[in-house]
Amino acid sequence: MSFWPEDIEETARGLVADFTEKKLLIATAESCTAGLIAGVITEIPGSSNVFDRGFVTYSNEAKREMIGVANATLKAHGAVSRPTALEMAQGAIGNSGANISIAVTGIAGPGGGTEEKPVGLVHLAAARTGHETLHREMRYGDIGRNAVRLATVRTALEMLIEIARD
Repeated sequence: MSFWPEDIEETARGLVADFTEKKLLIATAESCTAGLIAGVITEIPGSSNVFDRGFVTYSNEAKREMIGVANATLKAHGAVSRPTALEMAQGAIGNSGANISIAVTGIAGPGGGTEEKPVGLVHLAAARTGHETLHREMRYGDIGRNAVRLATVRTALEMLIEIARD
């Protein structure tokens, strides 16, 4: 019996098979999901063929130190922003052996939201060497911490599949 909802585990299973065939190597940079994306991918047998490493960059300091997010970006836009997500995705590739990455930063709740950046706001970015970086701004709403995090995992897996298409 798996910890993951069936749809998420099936998506991850398909991703691992596809990335194995395409010889793609993944790095994750996670803030609000705190390693859940890495966790679901590595739940799948054979994931060692496609998963290089995961960065849990919950704090701004971790974002700067581990994956090179610029202090100026964090000051100008905040941790939960498109520019930060894009830099996280590029930094995950630059600080790993991976050629593809997914980055997420958001506000899972129950608190921490503002009018401008409400609970449920998540920015995701998927990068691939030699390709344009994808970005999604998701506004899941105040649906509960676990629901925001699981919805983010679903979106992240979908974005990884999308950026892997040739």
